[in-house]
Amino acid sequence: MSAEFGTALKEWRTTRRMSQLELGLSAGVSSRHISFLETGRSRPSRGMVFRLCDELEVPFSARNTLLTAAGLSPAYKTRDLSDADMRPVRQAVEWTLNRHDPYPGFALNRQWDVVQMNTSAGLLLGVLGIGQGDNMIEALIDNPAVRGALLNHSEVVQHMILRLRAENAHVGTDRKLQAMIDRLCSVADDAPVQTSIRPAFIPTSYRFGDRTLSLFSTISQFGTAEDIALSELRIELIFPADDETKQFLESAIVN
Repeated sequence: MSAEFGTALKEWRTTRRMSQLELGLSAGVSSRHISFLETGRSRPSRGMVFRLCDELEVPFSARNTLLTAAGLSPAYKTRDLSDADMRPVRQAVEWTLNRHDPYPGFALNRQWDVVQMNTSAGLLLGVLGIGQGDNMIEALIDNPAVRGALLNHSEVVQHMILRLRAENAHVGTDRKLQAMIDRLCSVADDAPVQTSIRPAFIPTSYRFGDRTLSLFSTISQFGTAEDIALSELRIELIFPADDETKQFLESAIVN
């Protein structure tokens, strides 16, 4: 068990680009102790596993893996959003999405599956053939309606590659996320050389008939989550990037 823990610890330390000395200093132990843990010569206590996970910013699902590898019981549970004790969370998600109308909003899990959406998102994404349970990254790659309507498809793909790489580095390499990154790279054009200052944000521009909608988004997460699924749930709220889009969303979609 200790050897399995040591291998996993070293992988996370390498992922976070920390030396044994740096990790030891931040965790309040010697680099020699870190070495002993990684080689299996020492077995970590439960408190030590938590301390190292805190310093390495290990996600909850991976913390369970480290605890189990050390011969200890898991600490985090994965609840379904429909569970009774998740009622306040469901209410918070629904409250946020409903009050964001007439602008689109939806909840996503770690793999970018649509968990829930508001009325505006349902109408807008429905035109593109995207519904609850569908995957937003797969739609970006495979959905012909999305490719046909998205005016800056290449720019959005490049942005999503960078975003998914950052997310995957945080979680310690998720196979599904990595597969999405590989597929995005296979359909991406070469990134242009930047010769000017980048804009404040990159809007996503869709063409629907003779109308162009320009949108950008913000992301919210539950800051004190102790549940695996809840810690990975994100609420993405879409906003208009120009007055024409704002007017359209506030009139045509709701009415």
